[in-house]
Amino acid sequence: MSILNVNKINPVGGGSTITIAGIASVTNAVSVGNSVTAGSFVGPIEGAVTGNVTGNADTASGLSGNPSINTTGIVTATSFVPTEGQLSHRNIVVNGDMRIAQRGASFTGVTASGTFPVDRFLFHVGSLGTWTLTQSTDVPAGQGFANSIKCDVTTANASPSGTAYARIDQRFEGQDLQRFCKGTSNAKQFAVSFWVKSPKTGTHIVQFQDQDNSRNVSKAYTVSSANTWEKKELIFPADTTGAFGNDNGGSLFLCFYLAVGTGYQGGTLQTTWGTPSNNTRATGQVNVADSTSNDFYLTGVQLEVGAVSTPFEHRSIGEELSRCQRYFFNITGNTGSRSGIPGYANSTTSLRAMVQFPAPMRAIPSISGSSTAMILDSHDDSASFNCSSLTAGGAPTTSNPTQMCIEVGTSGMTNGQGGQLEFRAANGFINFSAEL
Repeated sequence: MSILNVNKINPVGGGSTITIAGIASVTNAVSVGNSVTAGSFVGPIEGAVTGNVTGNADTASGLSGNPSINTTGIVTATSFVPTEGQLSHRNIVVNGDMRIAQRGASFTGVTASGTFPVDRFLFHVGSLGTWTLTQSTDVPAGQGFANSIKCDVTTANASPSGTAYARIDQRFEGQDLQRFCKGTSNAKQFAVSFWVKSPKTGTHIVQFQDQDNSRNVSKAYTVSSANTWEKKELIFPADTTGAFGNDNGGSLFLCFYLAVGTGYQGGTLQTTWGTPSNNTRATGQVNVADSTSNDFYLTGVQLEVGAVSTPFEHRSIGEELSRCQRYFFNITGNTGSRSGIPGYANSTTSLRAMVQFPAPMRAIPSISGSSTAMILDSHDDSASFNCSSLTAGGAPTTSNPTQMCIEVGTSGMTNGQGGQLEFRAANGFINFSAEL
């Protein structure tokens, strides 16, 4: 084998490429106008690298500038330090893989806003068809997902008018958004990625709504093949105007549109942050609601800081459930199922009970439940008392409450008598909601 050792190689006569069949071993530097090709490069690579590095880099002391490294091998380094975001907990979206559904897995006859087909994803609809919403097992193959949201049109609306709309939202606390540095000179971009399966090809709209500062921005994406899973990546601009509140309030809404009326189209789509205008929110959006044959699916939703979308961050089911229970927690049971909630009679017609939450909740929760499907089973099993109402028994005095007192209406009890709440019918429930 022959080795050529030189101090410097400069092409002459207008040349721009040096091709070396063997190993290039350079003492000082290789300076060319275009490219250097060799069987391998051994030794340090110093200075700026512009363009792509293809092949094996056995050792490299530094890559400066803004190069891309694409490799199918192993990258070993002393440390990996991202300039934006972090290696873990990049995804601000909760339950982006749609696998937590505490409220149930199917909802029929949906014509108004307020339904959560899975935890943290709220379906908004107004004057635009009737829907069945389910937690589906239809997912993109080979991506590690088990569930998606399915939006099935059961009553179509082929010509929505005015401010009719149908969309899927997730809402974020301001204190979870501080990493975007919004409203400062160091504001960061918003990277959104997701998997979608739409019955309609063409333009679909995703929108951010800044609730703290009344500012919106929208992006369009194109579905190329109907009824086919496709991954989409959207980069929304940074916004140096209007900081998010550093609190537990709902500062930002992420909205996926399925259909809109004429009132939400007509103007030029608002692709930079600015004051909201209805007719620029969703210009070009196709109408997913125009046929009862249409089914729309969504999964793998991720929101992170920066100009690049990274692969979906899969979290453990325990961590994801705990994140969801910050906003919603329920206790369910059938006849004879004990709720795990101890109580005592504070009069002959009411009892008090303390509920421990599995995770600190965002705020003082509202309570709902099937109180008439419950009884208080006395501590010695000698008697049971039907319940007639369910209310909050006093608000917690701390933020992020971990427990709450409830009061249950009943009759025939002895003051001070103790026991445990028990369900006495199928599908009994108590819900605690601190949703945004």
